[in-house]
Amino acid sequence: MTASWAVLGFGAGLVPSMELYWLLGGCVLALFLLVDFMVTLFLEIPEIERVLPGRFAMGIEQMVSITLRNRAPMKLKVVCYDGIPGDAESQEMPWQGSIPVKGYANVNYPVTLSERGMKEFAPAHLRVYSPMGLWSRKCRAGQTQTTRVYPNYEPVLRYALLAMDNRADQMGIVKKNRKGISREFHQLRDYQLGDMLSQVDWKATSKRLSLVSREYQEQRDQTVILAVDCGRRMRALDGGVPQFDHSLNAVLLLAYTALRQGDHVGVLGVGGSDRWLAPVKGVQSMTTILNHLYDYQTTSSPSDFTEAAERLMTRQRRRALVVMLSNVRGEDGHQLVDPLRMIRRRHVTILASLREEFVVERMEKPSATLDDALEVGATAIYLEERARMLGELRAHGVFTVDAMAKELPVALANAYLGAREMV
Repeated sequence: MTASWAVLGFGAGLVPSMELYWLLGGCVLALFLLVDFMVTLFLEIPEIERVLPGRFAMGIEQMVSITLRNRAPMKLKVVCYDGIPGDAESQEMPWQGSIPVKGYANVNYPVTLSERGMKEFAPAHLRVYSPMGLWSRKCRAGQTQTTRVYPNYEPVLRYALLAMDNRADQMGIVKKNRKGISREFHQLRDYQLGDMLSQVDWKATSKRLSLVSREYQEQRDQTVILAVDCGRRMRALDGGVPQFDHSLNAVLLLAYTALRQGDHVGVLGVGGSDRWLAPVKGVQSMTTILNHLYDYQTTSSPSDFTEAAERLMTRQRRRALVVMLSNVRGEDGHQLVDPLRMIRRRHVTILASLREEFVVERMEKPSATLDDALEVGATAIYLEERARMLGELRAHGVFTVDAMAKELPVALANAYLGAREMV
């Protein structure tokens, strides 16, 4: 319409007699603009209802559904951009389409959230076009909704399914034979090749006139405390993912393994976090642990292991298996050794240290220049100091695990199974 009026104005410039038609056209256009503007100004904006998944998993694409309802007496052309969190990604936003008179439009779009914790979906951004398309109105619609973003524990669930199918060997978790101190009688069964003579129940054997063995199961109702380092050292990226998130994956697998063993599991925040989850029991308590851990974040505080040890000794007086997850460095010295020795006096203690993948890769990479050689030398010193620190801890009776991110969950689970007999 405006283009036609502009052409008419060009013609009026060439033919003066057309000037009157041009002015009349301008008046008509102004009237249309005014009417279209007034209709847009008082137009009832669409209502929006959003349906979110019950929970989000970090880094996993999930579907969100929104319904746009048109309460206006005319068809609406709308552009909609939902109020997704700042760290979210969606390739199908914004959505553009028409909503029929007194009708609705359903929009389903995928979204990926890249950070754990409580996230907020704000009201959607709308651009509603006027009936003639001469104007558009920007507005917000819908409600603010919050949702929880959990760690991506799909690997943990996969390990769990293997365990429930009695295929723990596929996980890499080794079930070791334990000494009698950590085992209790379970049942009698027929003798099997490889059973020790100490397992044979001679009284039952004499009655049945065939060898009968005692079957034992590991003692249950022990307590495992997971001390998670939330200090600034855990902010470093390893493979594009914060070291803290790698350690959290290991915590989840260990928690599930311990709950399956019949143990109680508690969680202690270390390094700027004073959070505490009292020990819980039963596989169903995995939900409680997830709800406690999902919004753990690293802090800008240093890792104060002394404060953490004192807090742990106050909260957990009964003997337990304490597992601390951190990233050990050579300069930690007595700031780490002394607190762990304090814990070791009462509890069986495991220190799990995350070894940086890029450090290992740098040692394996050939050196072509002097700078490369200097870098390798500095890396070797770093690893030597770290190994010396871990060796000192072992000398004081602390179990240690030093593994890269991809190896840490299973390595820690194996260390737990090996150490729990001493609780």
